[in-house]
Amino acid sequence: MKVLYFHQHFVTPMGAGATRSYAMAQKLIQRGHSVTMVCGNFQGGTTGLSGEFFKGFRRGLVDGIDVIELELQYSNSDGFMKRGRTFFSFAIRSARIALGESYDIVFATTTPLTAGIPGIFARWLRRKPFVFEVRDLWPELPKAMGVISNPIILWAMGILEWLSYHSANRLIGLSPGIVSGIRARGIEAERIIMVPNGCDLDIFSADVDPWRPDSILPTDFMAVFAGTHGIANGLDAVLDAAVELKIRERSDIKFLLIGNGKLKQTLQARVQRERLNNVVFHEPVIKNKLAGLMLSTDLGMQILANVPAFYYGTSPNKFFDYIAAGLPVLNNYPGWLADMIISTDCGFSIPPDDPVSFADSLEEAAGDKERLNKMGENGLELARREFDREKLSEQFVDWLESTFCNWLIDRKHGKSTEDFK
Repeated sequence: MKVLYFHQHFVTPMGAGATRSYAMAQKLIQRGHSVTMVCGNFQGGTTGLSGEFFKGFRRGLVDGIDVIELELQYSNSDGFMKRGRTFFSFAIRSARIALGESYDIVFATTTPLTAGIPGIFARWLRRKPFVFEVRDLWPELPKAMGVISNPIILWAMGILEWLSYHSANRLIGLSPGIVSGIRARGIEAERIIMVPNGCDLDIFSADVDPWRPDSILPTDFMAVFAGTHGIANGLDAVLDAAVELKIRERSDIKFLLIGNGKLKQTLQARVQRERLNNVVFHEPVIKNKLAGLMLSTDLGMQILANVPAFYYGTSPNKFFDYIAAGLPVLNNYPGWLADMIISTDCGFSIPPDDPVSFADSLEEAAGDKERLNKMGENGLELARREFDREKLSEQFVDWLESTFCNWLIDRKHGKSTEDFK
């Protein structure tokens, strides 16, 4: 198959960010298929291309992937209007590529929801099979967070969501809640598969040098958050716990927050204002360097704002990085990840908005290294058993291959594939 793959935030392992699409593209190539990846560029990420842009894009071969990078810069710190313009521009320019490129099947992954637009064009104007991957439920999540409240925008997003789902021959959801959300829009269960984010076991088991920031001592207990510092992440919960630990005079427990985002400066200002010398900020790091950091980390923090839509409707990369590195995880909201942490004893599950429980769990972890190590071993076993990226990428390719084969069979027998199902 010739796969036309749309992911606005595509990044290789040499950049700071999620590498799911890179891994899936590599598996497609290993199985004998070709991949054209259409993406934008964003702060901290790297597509592997370094040449000059010409007429708004640049193109080249990156580890066997034909990458088309559009000159559309994006940052997690951008405001709502700027993000919206970037998302819409990427969708329109991607739709033009979908109408002009040579390919057999189109695959598009969110976020944002507008990623479905080139797939819609490919399905109805090019008569090509389309697989749509849903990483977050839009407009449900932004509505639940209060980020978008305009009824006209929410209505338009609801229409785009319905059209994207019903245009797709098949869909992929990254969590149980996402799969349920897709089904709630009238999609048959047999057209949906769950392929969660995976664990890069090869990266986190590699022989790399451990390291810590200079401001965190080797004897300190270090809890790490590696991800976006945005509204959805609710990182004030970490600072609230830092306040509680400062009151308890536990200066040996340190928080390391790695990444960028819209609220990073606000969080840094609060740390300075409240003199929280147990909190350290760090710029994003690439996966290989992150693996070295994890070797000297005591615990990974899976933190989100207390929004019920998150409980079963997200599949956060950081959780899978933590367990791949053999780290115990502290999770601060209920849902499918909390259920797994409890059932496998691979960390701590605490109530939302509860800095006392947060601090209690960290003190418990710091005081019982033997139990902490066992939790890390349990997490690594879970990673190998259920979330090995290699196994999940095989499942992903199987899903695309069977979609294309079924489409070919329908064409051969003269069956209509153009009606909404």
